[in-house]
Amino acid sequence: MNATVSTAGGTGTDLRPAARKNRSKDRLILAVIGYTALTLLALFCIFPFLLVVSSSLTEESGIIENGFQLIPTSFSTEAYRILFEYPADMLKAYAVTFTVTALGTFFGLFLTSMTAYVLSRKDFKWRNTFSFFFFFTTLFSGGLVPWYLLIVNYLELKDTLIVLILPMLMNVFYIIVMKSFMGSIPEAIVESAKIDGAGDFQIYVRFILPLSKPALATIGLFIALAYWNDWYNALLFISNEDLMPLQYYLYRLLGNMDGMRKAMMASGAVITTNLPTESLKMAMTIVATGPILLAYPFIQRYFVQGLTIGAVKG
Repeated sequence: MNATVSTAGGTGTDLRPAARKNRSKDRLILAVIGYTALTLLALFCIFPFLLVVSSSLTEESGIIENGFQLIPTSFSTEAYRILFEYPADMLKAYAVTFTVTALGTFFGLFLTSMTAYVLSRKDFKWRNTFSFFFFFTTLFSGGLVPWYLLIVNYLELKDTLIVLILPMLMNVFYIIVMKSFMGSIPEAIVESAKIDGAGDFQIYVRFILPLSKPALATIGLFIALAYWNDWYNALLFISNEDLMPLQYYLYRLLGNMDGMRKAMMASGAVITTNLPTESLKMAMTIVATGPILLAYPFIQRYFVQGLTIGAVKG
């Protein structure tokens, strides 16, 4: 029935076109406001990165005199020249980081998802007990010294790639998140697979993992970032220069630059050139974050979907 109003002549007027027009106008206004806000937010997010790129291409004297500028006041590639002065060492550090990140992410996702699958199974009567043991480790730890002695004296993993992978292989928080996600998968899928004769591991590989791609992509990104940015374990357990990851290599390079500056100042020597400390820091940021920025667009779809599903289903 059309919506009409009475007039003096007794005729009716259809209000639906006017209502649709008003709704279209409201949606247009909302879209303009939304896209404008998102554009401004994107500019605020990209501005610091552009500032880092610009500062890495600025002479040290320009940064000291004018501060960090969006457009380089005095162009220079000295920071990158120092970074890549020994390209073999840089490539070696990249190779170690790529290897550790790839292996750590793969095995970390495998063990995390497998543990979460077991804990999410309602027919596993000990799942609450094991969940408590996992959660208990987030409240207490043995401390740094016992952990160091365990790695170095008992496991004898010092100066090995394994020592860069093992300490961060599993994270209880990621297990809990994955457990909640897998718990939202319909139980009928598991039951139908059992009726067809599938075993638990077969169900996990062929049914649960494909349905958990959003959660795997989200947690996998967090694990990969943790491995990529790790330098603390290398500081504790790595003394072989051939096994230094990228972050620790850059950390040592920057420390050597600061040490050189302080030694020259303490000896009273005249510093004729400005050592590019600040621009070197910015160049290190570009070198360290570049591969992650290139890899992120490939998993963005799964990452956003995994965050959305986790927010809705908890």
